[in-house]
Amino acid sequence: MAARNKGKGRRRSESEWHSLLARFGGSGLGVEAFCRREAISESSFYRWRSALGDGREDGNDFPGAPVPAFVDLGALASAPPRPHLDLKLDLGDGLILHLVRN
Repeated sequence: MAARNKGKGRRRSESEWHSLLARFGGSGLGVEAFCRREAISESSFYRWRSALGDGREDGNDFPGAPVPAFVDLGALASAPPRPHLDLKLDLGDGLILHLVRN
């Protein structure tokens, strides 16, 4: 019976999650780094943040960071034709990003 929660973290109370989310807000860390530091799963973090109403509607996981503004790019049909674009970026370790616009 002792191995019932084997491989899983311990269960936290609602007040413990409130405390964790408050610490996240002041940590300056992203969700991934914060969850790694606190030994919690990202899915649990997001689920509890949503359930407790501590989630931000803007989706910004970096407190204090500016929220990007909406940028209207206009209608695609009214844009003049653009020249062909062929861009290759070598990202290292054999990874190449290849973008083509005809």
